[in-house]
Amino acid sequence: MVERLPFTFAAYRFATTVATPFARYLLAHRLKRGKEHPERIAERRGEAGAARPRGPLVWVHGASVGELIAALPVVERLCARGLAVLVTTGTVTSSEVAARRLPAGALHQFVPLDAPSYVARFLDHWRPDLGLFVESDLWPNLIVGCATRHIPLILINGRLSERSYEKWRRAPATIEALLSRFDLCLVRSPEDAQRFGALGAPRIGVTGNLKLDVPALPVDPARFAELRRALGSRPLVVAASTHAGEEMVLIEAHRRLRIDFPRLITVIAPRHPDRGDEIAMMAKISGLEARRRSQGVLPNAATEIYVSDTLGELGLLYRLAPVVFMGGSLIPHGGQNPIEPIKLGAAVLHGPHVKNFADIYAALDHAGGAQPVADGDDLARRLALLLADQEARARLAAAGERTVQILAGAVERTMAALEPYLAQIRIGSRPGDA
Repeated sequence: MVERLPFTFAAYRFATTVATPFARYLLAHRLKRGKEHPERIAERRGEAGAARPRGPLVWVHGASVGELIAALPVVERLCARGLAVLVTTGTVTSSEVAARRLPAGALHQFVPLDAPSYVARFLDHWRPDLGLFVESDLWPNLIVGCATRHIPLILINGRLSERSYEKWRRAPATIEALLSRFDLCLVRSPEDAQRFGALGAPRIGVTGNLKLDVPALPVDPARFAELRRALGSRPLVVAASTHAGEEMVLIEAHRRLRIDFPRLITVIAPRHPDRGDEIAMMAKISGLEARRRSQGVLPNAATEIYVSDTLGELGLLYRLAPVVFMGGSLIPHGGQNPIEPIKLGAAVLHGPHVKNFADIYAALDHAGGAQPVADGDDLARRLALLLADQEARARLAAAGERTVQILAGAVERTMAALEPYLAQIRIGSRPGDA
């Protein structure tokens, strides 16, 4: 354990302490923009929204939806062992996912802003016996506060992009002081292990990517049946988690495809549902009939673009779609997780920008379990081939499922690495206390 904090920590702590009285203005601004939960904003100041459960408590923290979903299998395993679990995230969307998908025995709270007094209030109330941080959401005051209270910290599903690695290399004392306060860093790949080691992580294990082990997305049977009836036997393409700059490409691809597939319907599920009206307007300006799911309407025979601007319905869409284009990949965003549609039997296409899931896409592409497209023209050509050839779709989907099965197992390896810590907190002590 590094005893002395570098100057950057002292400066950061001073700055966040001085800024604390102004945090209410930041929270008010975020609330106006829909980025905070109006009834739970006190949690961002470290004020608990629930009582602490009795007995050992494992705290799992992830930044947003992706980290939460990756951690769900671990949370489920912990709850199945009879442990109380506190899950924290920082976004409204992730809180909605938590409300739907956390198992019995798990609580959700918003993570406090990283101000010393807020962090102290949070930790004094919850008193976690073990903290699991998912991927790379590292807040200095939160981490140092845990270390001061001798709360063991473990990084799970750790990842560090080349860009983040190069950034942290410019502040070696700071990142080493952060990582040295983790008892263990469980990372996704040998490349991540090399980067974490070079930055000062003392103990590292390679466990694989938890996102490969996520359970299939849930579905509401009534809504599924309702939408399936509305779609009938029409050719269907789903574009999932799209970002600004991609929807127009998809609309143009639809315009080309409808020449050969006149009954085609394209469902666009934007990453940010509040963009639904904007996307529907794009379609209408392009001369296409569009409807929005958030308005409570189903597609009819005239609908060509159906905007699924709702939350929690990708499991429904993936079950219906023979072909799914994964968004965030035609623009330099870094791509979205392809595992969920593959687990529900869809054939997956993606653009060239997939650095957020580079190892997964590389394995899928190599095995023929996903197909990359270079641009809008290439996307339209690939979609036309897959829509016309059911056997090609089936081969692509099956190869994807085989690849995901081969790469799975991160949950088992993670739980095995956590076992000594779980055993210790069950008997009331912690590794290293003796």
